[in-house]
Amino acid sequence: MNPGPFDLAATLTCGQCFRWEEGEDGSFSGVAGGRELTLSPLAPEKAAGADPFWRRYFDLDLDYGALRQELAALSPVLAEAAAFAPGIRILNQEPWEALCSFILSQNNNIPRIKGIVARLCACFGQPLPGGGRSFPGPEALAGLSPEDLAPLRCGFRARYVIDAAQKVCGGLNLEELRPLPLAEAREALMTITGVGVKVADCTLLYGLHRLDAFPMDVWMKRAMAVLFPGKQPEDFGPAAGVAQQYIFHYSRCHPELF
Repeated sequence: MNPGPFDLAATLTCGQCFRWEEGEDGSFSGVAGGRELTLSPLAPEKAAGADPFWRRYFDLDLDYGALRQELAALSPVLAEAAAFAPGIRILNQEPWEALCSFILSQNNNIPRIKGIVARLCACFGQPLPGGGRSFPGPEALAGLSPEDLAPLRCGFRARYVIDAAQKVCGGLNLEELRPLPLAEAREALMTITGVGVKVADCTLLYGLHRLDAFPMDVWMKRAMAVLFPGKQPEDFGPAAGVAQQYIFHYSRCHPELF
């Protein structure tokens, strides 16, 4: 097994997931797919790669070195961003969890998003052997009212989450979005109340591993304007989503550029 660089901290703190916590020793503990895991920062690819579920979750079989070479050839600035954090990987998250989490992420910062997601799981998830809670499926939320979600303190987002759960339970098959043209898959997600382009693209990239999706939040709009004036997401090709992560992380770590 030779997965190439795998930066555990950069991957888990770059805004693509919300159920991992860092320990004082640099380890990370989290829950995904109803499974609990703690990973040491020392050779995490070995521990994660030994289990097929976590190997896929951390995308250890994709050759990111080849992708970085392709992206670096597009722009010296992108080459620098890719070289800054070569170990970032796009997680293979459960599509419903990604959709629900990024609905809750709207107009929020990461610590608050993590708090809301934690309360959602504590209130409606199933208990796990290690003491954690699973992420509640859409069927657990579809019959609720916004008042039922009041303990989450997620405000206006409550009715969006419920509408998403109802639509998924009612026939919106997230897995069927994987092979669709990007615009068509995005439009299907945007039939959900409160889901705009950014949440749709986050769901596609982080939940369905659509590497052609390129989420644009405030940071990314600023980064694109300053670092890549005149460029559009599609200019980065089929691995645009990987480029997005490199650009996002590089920009956050270099605020002096803005």
